[in-house]
Amino acid sequence: MRTFPKIWGALRRPLCALALAMAPLAFGAMAHAAAGYPTKPVRLIVPFPAGGPTDAMARLIGQHLSQQLGQPVIVDNRGGAGGTIATEAAAGAAPDGYTLFFATTGTMAINPSLYRSMKVDPVKAFDAVGSVASTVNVLVVPNSLPVASVKELVALAKQKPGSLTFGSAGNGSSNHLSGELFKSMAGIDIVHVPYKGSAAAFTDLLGGRISMMFDTVSSQVQYIGSGKVKALGVSGPTRSETLPKVPTIAESGLPGFDVTIWFGLSAPKGTPPEVIHQLNGELQKVLAQADVQRQLAALGARPLPGTPADFAKLVQHDAAKWSPVVKASGATLD
Repeated sequence: MRTFPKIWGALRRPLCALALAMAPLAFGAMAHAAAGYPTKPVRLIVPFPAGGPTDAMARLIGQHLSQQLGQPVIVDNRGGAGGTIATEAAAGAAPDGYTLFFATTGTMAINPSLYRSMKVDPVKAFDAVGSVASTVNVLVVPNSLPVASVKELVALAKQKPGSLTFGSAGNGSSNHLSGELFKSMAGIDIVHVPYKGSAAAFTDLLGGRISMMFDTVSSQVQYIGSGKVKALGVSGPTRSETLPKVPTIAESGLPGFDVTIWFGLSAPKGTPPEVIHQLNGELQKVLAQADVQRQLAALGARPLPGTPADFAKLVQHDAAKWSPVVKASGATLD
């Protein structure tokens, strides 16, 4: 046994030299594997059923990404439980670049605080590929409500605490949490009324049975244009190109108010960096296409190009932002 140090001493240098010599070969093999990617269809898991706006955006990106990659990108709709079913399925897939997840603000930043039974932490379970697009909500009120601005609405709510209501598509939805953030930042007492979808909430808004609601710009633009509802402000940091005359809520008395709904591509944790880099590069080419930008605009969205690091930072930022809002709202789902 005493001779072992001498033997190891004699072998250490040649073994280290061999390891150093093999390193470039291993790296070259990884690079070669990435260069050949993809060699088969890529699956894109979408967290909502076919036919909705998220699905439409995912199919648009998938179609053009397929052209860039030279392989079919097959959309796999996994609706249910607010997107948690799809999130868990995508997180558990092989990290080889052949399964991607169409991530949203809800699935990545809101659901972890909303669903007590969620089995994965989206922030930790995925590698960011890149952001795709963003949308904003617009705050609308019925014509019967005697206000014409955010400041007037806040003043009315303070005069009549607990008497104004805001509708949403349900507990934990983006329009629900938009209302909760508005309520918190304005320091007002308004009552949340959840519905089974935005359409039902909007019907009651038109009838004056609720006082206000946040909804997507694309859903409300025709009603705002026809004068059926009053638009008081958009939820993003800048004015909407679709509603350029409507001020932001931030510039209307609540500085810092920002509810931006984003979409992006994520991959299961451990996906080769070379594949992530390639996918991001192809995604940037897709987002730069005029036809894609036009179709995103029709969905009320704007392209959101950026690096994987940019998207990872966005996910982490919004997860930290929405956690206290969800907790303050008291909304929990199983």
